Amino acid sequence: MGTAISRHLRDEIMRHLQRLELVLEMIGAVEAERDAVVKGATALNENGRKIQQLVALKAIGPQFATVLVGEVFYKEFANRRQLASYVGLTPSPFNSGSLVREQGISKAGNPRARTTMIEMAWLWLRYQPNSALSHWFRERVGNGSGRIRRITIVALARKLLIALWRFLETGVIPDGVEMKA
Repeated sequence: MGTAISRHLRDEIMRHLQRLELVLEMIGAVEAERDAVVKGATALNENGRKIQQLVALKAIGPQFATVLVGEVFYKEFANRRQLASYVGLTPSPFNSGSLVREQGISKAGNPRARTTMIEMAWLWLRYQPNSALSHWFRERVGNGSGRIRRITIVALARKLLIALWRFLETGVIPDGVEMKA
């Protein structure tokens, strides 16, 4: 029905397939290493213990825990403001004379951690519906949709980040949070 592809094109496709197989093999090795840390099969350092603590919470999987510990919780923070500023979840006020406006979040921090926290906030609402943070979100948004939900989810992401930081630092489980079985 069609014409045969040229030898050069076939060879190029084969090279791309070999690269893909190599990348998939490398991803498998990284995921196996991550899973060994989560299961405690390897000797754990401080970051490994933090990953295990986060994975014990319902709504947080191994990938989210690994990203958060690798991007945020490996550092020491003096207070919640430093933490939120590092991730880029702090407000940016504009004050000029009598003009006072909020410009949204600063986005000056770690973009990977910020994206992860916003995704986790959505998952938190689904898998931790009885937590104090989920109740806080529903009180403010109600049945609303659109812009107000997107704005409030960023606020929830900041509150969740701080709650997780306190959990890792002090061991205090946030109110109403369910642990995995």
